[in-house]
Order: sequence, then structure tokens, then C-alpha cells
Amino acid sequence: MAQVKLIDIAHGRSGDKGNKSNIGIIARHPAVYPFLKDILTAEVVKEHMKHICNGEVERYEMPNIDALNFVLNDSLGGGGTVSLKLDAQGKTHAATLLRMDIDVPDELLEKVK
Repeated sequence: MAQVKLIDIAHGRSGDKGNKSNIGIIARHPAVYPFLKDILTAEVVKEHMKHICNGEVERYEMPNIDALNFVLNDSLGGGGTVSLKLDAQGKTHAATLLRMDIDVPDELLEKVK
């Protein structure tokens, strides 16, 4: 087991709509998807993104593309048109989540090399 960044086993994309952002996390190998489903709960994402997300985190599974989608409610200070934040968009939220440290079994790391 090794501690790595989530980015070592997954890709990510994010975006925003109103006061919500969403983060898609896509496994780099089909064998990684079940592991991601086990470790990346809505609670884990909420804890990692607590400095950004003031609302609930919802998780949606997309097994057909080996991905998880997270909706971060109340994460943009009201949204791009009303927020006083300098950058009230969720475009960088995937990068933030992908830098989370996780413990990954060695056999899964071999699959993504």
C-alpha cells in the first residue's frame, strides 16, 4: 500500500452552475473504479472540500464510464453573477480534489502505470 495523490489513479473535470459546482472523477483503469466507489464517499469529498463547500455533497455513480460525479452545493458564494468572490466558478475544483492524499493498494498502482 502506498500513499499517493488521487490524480495518480484518476482524471477529473469540474464545472459550475449557479451556486453549485460539480466534480467528475474518472478512474484511469477499470479495475480502479470499484476502489474509488469504496473510498470516495460524499462525506470524504465534503471533508476535503470543506473550505469551499458550505452545503451538502451529493454523489452519483456512473459505472458505464468508470466515474463518480460529485455536486457541491453552496460552493460558489451565490454564483458567478452575484458572488463577491474574485473567482466564483468551479472550474478548478477538480484540481483541488485530485490533490487529496489516499492509500492505494500496490496492485492498483501497477494497473495505472
